[in-house]
Amino acid sequence: MVSTTTSSSTPHQPVHTIRLLQLPGSWTEFLASGQGDASCLGPLSGLEKHKTVYARAVEALTDPTRTRLVLVTRAQASSLIEIDRTFAELTEIGISSGYVVVNGVLPAAAGDEPTAAGIRNRESAATAAMPTTIAALPRDVLELKTGNMVGVEALRGLFSPVIPPAYSDDAGVSEIVDAPLSTLIDDLERNDHGLVLCMGKGGVGKTTIAAAIAVALAQRGHDVHLTTTDPAAHLTETLHGSVSGLTVSRIDPVAAVQQYRAHVMATKGEDLDADGKAALAEDLMSPCTEEVAVFHQFSHAVHESRRQFVVIDTAPTGHTLLLLDATGSYHREIARQIGDNVSFTTPLMRLQDPDQTKVILVTLAETTPVLEAEGLQHDLERAGIHPWAWVVNNSIAATHPQSSFLGTRAAHEAEQIDRVRALSDRVAIVPLLAEEPIGESKIAALAAGAHQLA
Repeated sequence: MVSTTTSSSTPHQPVHTIRLLQLPGSWTEFLASGQGDASCLGPLSGLEKHKTVYARAVEALTDPTRTRLVLVTRAQASSLIEIDRTFAELTEIGISSGYVVVNGVLPAAAGDEPTAAGIRNRESAATAAMPTTIAALPRDVLELKTGNMVGVEALRGLFSPVIPPAYSDDAGVSEIVDAPLSTLIDDLERNDHGLVLCMGKGGVGKTTIAAAIAVALAQRGHDVHLTTTDPAAHLTETLHGSVSGLTVSRIDPVAAVQQYRAHVMATKGEDLDADGKAALAEDLMSPCTEEVAVFHQFSHAVHESRRQFVVIDTAPTGHTLLLLDATGSYHREIARQIGDNVSFTTPLMRLQDPDQTKVILVTLAETTPVLEAEGLQHDLERAGIHPWAWVVNNSIAATHPQSSFLGTRAAHEAEQIDRVRALSDRVAIVPLLAEEPIGESKIAALAAGAHQLA
């Protein structure tokens, strides 16, 4: 069974899963068309013996009696659009039999208080607008639980009906104080330029938070460049139009590789003979080229932050660290070539400078996203990069609910928020909104703290 998810209690980005699923088919086609020459991964003769294994893998993945594709989502418009896109891409590689699981839907046990009504209306609107392709697939719905799905006992109760818990006001929810995103933006604005990196686990709302920061800074009169290294992010869909003073772009690996190859062939290949150009073109087909090409575009964005605000919505944790590792490798190579007696500035040095770079970790008030963000913070600190702030997104606790169900859920969130506050002295808490923050006006309202869910 293959399960891919966009925004659940343990969210992952589907794009990287798709790349993994494409590999057997890609290798089968590669071996079928190969002429026996060496590739960057070694002689084809060493791969040919595995051709049958690759072919069987393709057969297994595309056989609905052997492989079950489960698309897991939340009842949110952005998440539903993402699994629709994922399913379309998987269909292209022959995996066309899918199932949908809508996770974390508010149960009737949550009552009808304003917060519950707001959540229910938001979920109903998203479900009603579900893309037709995935709406036609078999579907299961799992209800939201009061606690996090951590531990064997919690998992055993995942499919059980929700029983409203006993709840009292001393459960700790009252300790959640308002900490609006606007406070962080006020601090960012103290300089008229700089680099802002939004990082975190996939599905926690990095794209929304990055867009909110960028829109707020642009509306305050600053020149802002909002870009993303995340292949699953869709900034134009989030903004729904242009914003004065805001430039939006995407560091697209495919486009970056094409531009990089063209640039190298034009500069280094100009004086080469036919054989030399052929060898250079073959070298540029190496998988390493994508990493170098994306790093070049990332470095250009970092350079831009010297004169304007650059807000980057980064890819999920592992790919972010690979990009930072490339930045560090470049730094070490420049230092080796130049030596200690010459002054220079590399992208890594800008990332390590808190006056030039503000790293914001985005999470949900749930166990797994907080643990992942905490791990990312430790990794960054080992590289000499110290996170500037944390944002806890989509918090039910921050809406100050009244029902027993949501109050108990909020109390569990409070535990995670306390954990975040122990990790950072600068924390913003963004409440779950009555409507998904899509479009400039709603994004601006999120940044300003106009967030009542009712």
